[in-house]
Amino acid sequence: MKDFEGLVAIVTGGASGIGAAVVSELVERGARVGVLDLDPSDVTRTDAVAAVRCDVADDASVKAGVEVVAARYGGVDIVVNNAGIGAQGAVGDNGDDEWHRVWDVNVLGIVRVTRAALPHLRASPTAAVVNTGSIAATQGLPQRALYSATKGAVHALTRAMAADHLYEGIRVNAVAPGTADTPWVTRLLAKTDDPDAERAALDARQPHGRLVSAAEVATAVAYLASPRSGSTNGVCLAVDGGTDNLVPRPRPQA
Repeated sequence: MKDFEGLVAIVTGGASGIGAAVVSELVERGARVGVLDLDPSDVTRTDAVAAVRCDVADDASVKAGVEVVAARYGGVDIVVNNAGIGAQGAVGDNGDDEWHRVWDVNVLGIVRVTRAALPHLRASPTAAVVNTGSIAATQGLPQRALYSATKGAVHALTRAMAADHLYEGIRVNAVAPGTADTPWVTRLLAKTDDPDAERAALDARQPHGRLVSAAEVATAVAYLASPRSGSTNGVCLAVDGGTDNLVPRPRPQA
């Protein structure tokens, strides 16, 4: 499938985890991709992949990064706003500085990157924006108050952006992963007393008995961004093994 042939994409946070999987998926489908990341040193640079150091919490850095990609490839057709950071704790466990820091990356980062790319997206006949939301936007997860608040904002922002840019031909959607098998989750598990037991418990909480893979999320992002999905707009697509929509019976015993 080469549905992205001739198209240019920007993927923030594209150096690892879900972002890296998205980059691979889009390149495989024919896109040229600019990876914007705080640390792009591990990105394999090719004719189809440009790596640019970019801090989505800094507007000047974002503007410069977007223009580097647009200048190299002749425009921008797709923006995947994937960069984000985690946060733990109940509502009273983080001070104002931490709330501002996480909000600045997870929500305003999307605003900055999309805003900088808008002139290029408006010039594209196949413009699409895909934001990375989360199951935390729709499920009440313990010890995730700050993170959940930012991801709820991402889902709301996605729908508002889709409405605002509908008649400019810019589609805006979001992917909402469940608990994904990423380096961030691995680091969290490593901090527990028994990482293997915690991983088994995490797997067991998923309706399909395992974590979501980064590749599965990347496939969903590619669907939302593809020119073949021209009637998909304002959608927050869950990729969570059914966590958000299913109430399964207990797993049958073997």
